[in-house]
Amino acid sequence: MTPVATAPAWAAVVVHYRSGPLVADCVASLLADTGTDGVAPEVVVVDNGSDGDTLAALLAPFPSVTVLRPGANLGYARAANLGIAATRAPIVAVVNPDARLVPGCAVAVLAAFANDPTVAVVGPRICNPDGSVYPSARTAPGTGVAVGHALLGGVAPHNRFTTAYRQLEADPDAGRDVDWVSGAALWFRRDALDGAGGWDERFFMFMEDIDVCREIRAHGGRVRYEPRAGVVHAVGTSRAAQPSRSIALHHRAAYRYLDKWWRGPQRLALPAAGAFLGARAGWSIGAARLR
Repeated sequence: MTPVATAPAWAAVVVHYRSGPLVADCVASLLADTGTDGVAPEVVVVDNGSDGDTLAALLAPFPSVTVLRPGANLGYARAANLGIAATRAPIVAVVNPDARLVPGCAVAVLAAFANDPTVAVVGPRICNPDGSVYPSARTAPGTGVAVGHALLGGVAPHNRFTTAYRQLEADPDAGRDVDWVSGAALWFRRDALDGAGGWDERFFMFMEDIDVCREIRAHGGRVRYEPRAGVVHAVGTSRAAQPSRSIALHHRAAYRYLDKWWRGPQRLALPAAGAFLGARAGWSIGAARLR
C-alpha cells in the first residue's frame, strides 16, 4: 500500500522582482526550514520581473517550487494574492526574495499560531545582514506621529515620533502584540487572511503590509511579533535600481492608505495631506539624486 504523503503545515509565497541570485538563497532557506514534522513547506514564486531564463536557472535546483509567470509586474499585493491562491496549507507566509530564514524560524512561528487561535498574523525578528535588528514590529501612527516621522525620521532617526512609530524603546527579545509587522516576511492564518479579503490590490508597492494587518485586526485577529523566529533581510534590493520611482510609489501608497482609512471629518484634510506628501516626495527625490 502506498503511504499517504503528509500535507505541509505551511506554505510560502515569494514575490520576485529583479532580486537576482538572492531569490535562490531565499527559496533554499524556506525549503530547509521544515518545522517539527520534517515536511518542507509549499513554495510558490511569483515572477513580477522579466528575468525569464535567468530565474529558471536560479530555481533549477528546486524542482518542487511552483513558479507563476503573470507576464507583467502586478505589484506586490496582487502578486501575493496570486501566489497564495496557488497554495493550500493553513498557514501561509509572504516573503521578500531578498530575505533568508534563520533555521528554526518555522518552528517558532507555527508554535505562536498553535498556542493561541486568536493570533492571525506573526512577524519574526528581522535582522540586517550586519546582524543589527531591524525595527519590524510597529505602531499604526496617528496623524501627529506620521507627520513628525515624515519630517524628522531621515535627519533625526531617534526623534520621539519615529521612536513611537518604530517602537524603538521596546525590547526586541520580548514577544508582543503590535499593530503591524513588516511585509519583508510575515505569516498568516489563512482563514483570517481570507476573512479580511486578502491583500488590497490597490496598493502596488509599499503600505500594503500596514493595510493588511489593519484589515485583519479590524476583523478580530491579532498581530504578533515573535522574536524566537529569525529572518535576515537585505533591505531594498529590488528597488535599488529605481530609487526615484520607489520614492514616488511610497508617497502615492501613503495617500491611498489615508484615502482608504480616514473617515468623517478627517477626509476634509485629504487635500492638505496630498500636498504635503507630494512636496515631501519631490524633496526626497531631489535629495536622492544629489546623493
